[in-house]
Amino acid sequence: MKDMMKYRSYYGSVHYDSDEPIFYGRLEFIKALVSYEAEDAVGIKVAFEEAVDDYLLMCEKENIEPEIPFKGTLNVRLGHQLHEKIAIAALRENMSINSYICSVLTKIQTSEMHV
Repeated sequence: MKDMMKYRSYYGSVHYDSDEPIFYGRLEFIKALVSYEAEDAVGIKVAFEEAVDDYLLMCEKENIEPEIPFKGTLNVRLGHQLHEKIAIAALRENMSINSYICSVLTKIQTSEMHV
């Protein structure tokens, strides 16, 4: 994954500011603003991992549930025509809309993995 790192279920971005010059990033896919920076590529990985650990420690000390990325829910605005088509297709398959969409996305994901 280009320009991203993963540690303990958290993803962090990596950017470079040539004016400073520094590497910097933030935890992605959560609402909390957790950022980090370093002077080199090795340092940015260390800074990212320390930021994750510090975030989790802060949550523990303040008795706050840490945010987790990818909770498994997703709100999608489909528009009424697509919503109608999906609802009818789901009904024909005797499935809920949610189950139908998951099955379609799983089929797409599976077919892309074999390309």
